[in-house]
Amino acid sequence: MTILQAGGAPTPRRHEPLLRSLLGAVLRHHRLAQGRTLREVAGRAQVSVAYLSEIERGRKEVSSEVLGAVCRSLDLRLVDLVAAAHDTLAARTAPGQGELVDLTTRLPPVSPQVDQTPSGTALLRAA
Repeated sequence: MTILQAGGAPTPRRHEPLLRSLLGAVLRHHRLAQGRTLREVAGRAQVSVAYLSEIERGRKEVSSEVLGAVCRSLDLRLVDLVAAAHDTLAARTAPGQGELVDLTTRLPPVSPQVDQTPSGTALLRAA
């Protein structure tokens, strides 16, 4: 999609990731930061390991019930999950913010360079 600026000159619009990819990446980051396995978190959330893996990779649209169960299994509040997804998306689409790590394809090491947003959410940046 292109957006027309004043004067009619088209400018390309940045591709925004799917919400399921952002949420999955945040869940995976929290799981790995806690040193927990897919099996452990899936068991506590009462979902299959394969399904949790697909959620983390952004392959499945997760129901609010399952999302809540996974958040509880990670001791993560839903509002914090949504805030992290929001802040990551906002930073990725803001001009001049530098290159952010695409968490939907590969998670950086657990100790990456971290920036704090005004709301206190950590954003992972390429080192």
